[in-house]
Amino acid sequence: MQPVIPPGVDALNVVVHRTRVPVWMPWPLPVGWLFTGVACAGDDRTGGRATAVACTGPGPLGGMGELILVAEELGVGLGARYAGMEGPDPGPYMDVGKPAQAKVLAAGRPTPLWHVSGAPDDRAVFAGEALGMWLWAVVWPEQSGLLMYDELVLADLREAGAEVELVPCGALSPRLLQP
Repeated sequence: MQPVIPPGVDALNVVVHRTRVPVWMPWPLPVGWLFTGVACAGDDRTGGRATAVACTGPGPLGGMGELILVAEELGVGLGARYAGMEGPDPGPYMDVGKPAQAKVLAAGRPTPLWHVSGAPDDRAVFAGEALGMWLWAVVWPEQSGLLMYDELVLADLREAGAEVELVPCGALSPRLLQP
């Protein structure tokens, strides 16, 4: 795990150019939401194998909500770390025999996300696959998980170009530092 980088356009550019996995962010951000930090797992030799992007804003039922989107290669475990779960991958905690509970549009493709069981009660956790990588969505507090039932559009910031300059930034999310 690399040190967490405080939110800012320069920080995003560092991670975007260093990683081999998607850097997912809702785009456009929901009304009132801000980018609040980014983390990366990997090394300088092989590049980032997992990314986590934090966003904060008004929750659907009032109060503040926080969302961390994680993209990772199989077996890395960054998403499980933020989800507060054992093991590196969500597979054993997902019931893919049932319809997905949420869907997002990731890189222009409809992407189902299943509720992940076994997470602490203070958060809602969803996971699925996008671009051949795990996609985790971890939302605090748990009732803010309703955000995932909206039609979120996720952009891979590696392909955003100059639009990255338009990302509104807020204060660093403490959730990135201590999952």
